[in-house]
Amino acid sequence: MEIIFSGIQPSGSLTLGNYLGALKNFIPFQDTAECYYCIVNQHAITMPQPSNLLHERTRNLAALYIAAGLDPKKATIFVQSEVPEHALLGWMMICSAYVGEMERMTQYKSKAQKAEKKEGFIPLGLLTYPPLMAADILLYQATLVPVGEDQTQHMEITRDLAERFNRKYGEVFTLPKMWSPEGGARVMSLQEPTSKMSKSDDNEWATIHMLDTADVIVKKIKRAVTDSLGHVHYDKENQPGVSNLMSIHAAISGKTFEEIEKMYEGQGYGVFKKDVADLVVEEMTPVLQRYEELTGSPELDEILDEGAAKAHEKAKVTYDKAIHAMGLYRK
Repeated sequence: MEIIFSGIQPSGSLTLGNYLGALKNFIPFQDTAECYYCIVNQHAITMPQPSNLLHERTRNLAALYIAAGLDPKKATIFVQSEVPEHALLGWMMICSAYVGEMERMTQYKSKAQKAEKKEGFIPLGLLTYPPLMAADILLYQATLVPVGEDQTQHMEITRDLAERFNRKYGEVFTLPKMWSPEGGARVMSLQEPTSKMSKSDDNEWATIHMLDTADVIVKKIKRAVTDSLGHVHYDKENQPGVSNLMSIHAAISGKTFEEIEKMYEGQGYGVFKKDVADLVVEEMTPVLQRYEELTGSPELDEILDEGAAKAHEKAKVTYDKAIHAMGLYRK
């Protein structure tokens, strides 16, 4: 049986892109694999976070996991900071990593530049993010990790660190493989369709948030940037806006781009946008309803308490092997 691990940072309001590109892909695994889905709040603090917001967003993200379809009876859902082995193994992975390879990480370089410009300094956590991510995955002996293509370099480092540790101290860690859905949805900004949809975008019309109401979703899709060509055709270079809306349609409807093109042959963008909006609203309405049931309810805390206990039980086995291999034990 495959072992699955994945996680999302509680650093903002999740977008339709997070849902279609990540969360929705988590769900099918829970019927066929041993699954661990984590709210990675310790990764969120690699950049300064208001403590009250981090607390609130952590709970809200957990509620969204469940509202989106993750079943706590089938998958282990938990908060990273509630399983201490993540930070403990994270330090061991940091000590197994090299400064040079961390500095070469493209996400580090990009985020470091932004941080220095915005904050006036570069948090050390940005540099040591990959070893902590490696620890997250390796603790559960994960065989598959569902992540976006932007995480490819982090997955390579995870495998490198696992191989390095195994060579030096003996076989402790399973080497995980990255999993990305074939032709998976990469949802772009509704206003700048050459850029990825971002939860931190200053333009409120650019991003659909998972907690947006039906009216807001419809308005945002109606205002989505298209072009003057007037026909629904998948061409990311010449029609990025239309192609983005087609990707959203395909991810929800399950139709191919060719089928969507035929559906709207000879029709304008108005009809197409209305149908895309209807699909998104139909998909997200039950998620929002279930989310509202969970937030503030004892059920959510019961699920997370149980998830943390299950995750700790699994993680402790690997951690004990690792500290004995490395010599970090007394008895």
